[in-house]
Amino acid sequence: PRNGRPIQQIETADLVASENADQDYEQTRAAEASTVGRVRLTYIEAENDFDVKTIEAIFPDDTSTIVSETEYPLLLAEPEARAIVERWLAETRLAKDTSRFTLPKSALALNSGDVVSVFGDSYRIDSIEDAAALHIDASRVDSGAYLRGTDTASGPLRVSPVPASPLFATFLDLPLLTGTENPQSPHVAVTSDPWPGTVAVWSSPTDSGYALNTTVEAPAILGVLTSTLRRAEPELWDRGSHFTVRITSGELSSVAMADVLNGANVAAIGDGSPENWEIVQFANATLVAPDTYDLSLLLRGLVGSDATSPASWPVGSLFVIIDSLVPQINLPFAARGLQRFYRIGLAERGYTDANVLVQTVAFNGIGLRPYSVSHLQAHRQTDNSVLVAWIRRTRIDGDSWQSTEVPLGEETERYTVRVLSGSVVTRETVIAAPTWSYPSALQAADGVGTSFTIAVAQNSTSFGPGPFVSVAVTP
Repeated sequence: PRNGRPIQQIETADLVASENADQDYEQTRAAEASTVGRVRLTYIEAENDFDVKTIEAIFPDDTSTIVSETEYPLLLAEPEARAIVERWLAETRLAKDTSRFTLPKSALALNSGDVVSVFGDSYRIDSIEDAAALHIDASRVDSGAYLRGTDTASGPLRVSPVPASPLFATFLDLPLLTGTENPQSPHVAVTSDPWPGTVAVWSSPTDSGYALNTTVEAPAILGVLTSTLRRAEPELWDRGSHFTVRITSGELSSVAMADVLNGANVAAIGDGSPENWEIVQFANATLVAPDTYDLSLLLRGLVGSDATSPASWPVGSLFVIIDSLVPQINLPFAARGLQRFYRIGLAERGYTDANVLVQTVAFNGIGLRPYSVSHLQAHRQTDNSVLVAWIRRTRIDGDSWQSTEVPLGEETERYTVRVLSGSVVTRETVIAAPTWSYPSALQAADGVGTSFTIAVAQNSTSFGPGPFVSVAVTP
């Protein structure tokens, strides 16, 4: 407790001889030239619209030129600030007197910060050297320095109301990034400047009876593209492309390529709709303007997002760093595809506050969606039949180089094959192997002629077909 009242009396009989000093008690007074004469505190004024103010304390008879300045982001009324600097100044003058004395081991109950009375004066123990005996250094204190003075405020405390910061929130229905996520649950990214405190997400099947779904404790690193980003080959280092992004809070940093491969600097680029996001990573982040970074040495179209990414992301596209600041909400498996109501606002104000964001959205659970197949090829045979083949991909545990083939990742191996004449589906079939033959007799029965399109998607029992990949068949 900062009250300056001693908890133990130290008398001559309590002291022991010191092996490091000629006497068992020493008292020292600092030179006037080294004594602080003025104490200043910079703080935030609570009574005048949060202006930054500085208050000073000085003894009338003090001639010292040494000033102690402190700046704290404290919201204080002027009498409170004055009381602080006056107490600091009093402590400073008293602390000119220091003492050093030695006590026996039986005084081990004393700790740094304790106040003891030594020959009638109060001293705060600053340090204890535990050797053959206890060598104690202490500074003089006085309980009167901690008594609260009389406030001289001119009127009642007037605190201007702080307007609620507008929130921006977006949902991201993403594929599995680490494999530990709940596959059907989307992420939510929330930002505000300044950050108002804990943000809550409430949800309900209808626009009533909301229940707390999750909370967000800090703002996401979220921004917008300030340059166009064209499509690139997925899963390969893109050394030629770069783009700029302006973020609302936080900062971006460069990392080693090995760190990128281990999961660093993961971001999503999208148009704000729940499902249309491309997952990218970047190794280089260069600050080119306030809150604006140029990102390069990229990995594009990760975790299957290449199948749905557009030819280019225009200026103004959203950019979100995917980390612990972008949590998943709770979504029951049975609620996939069903429209639900969400309210996002300050937790302390509740979901009925006038400033909450209200969104009505349905999520399909992209974490359950199979990846698109790769290396789709179609070849005409000598009998005019068409042989179609492809290589499957996996959304689960596909990064290891130790396996001869990636895990299936789904309950069973199934593919949906479609034959299209123009935009019309003339045939659709489900098969269990990554090859399919389209005989000439079926081509004639379907009336597709000599030119048509084959589209293939891997199936999931939980999700259905993933993204389709197409190949043109010509004579």
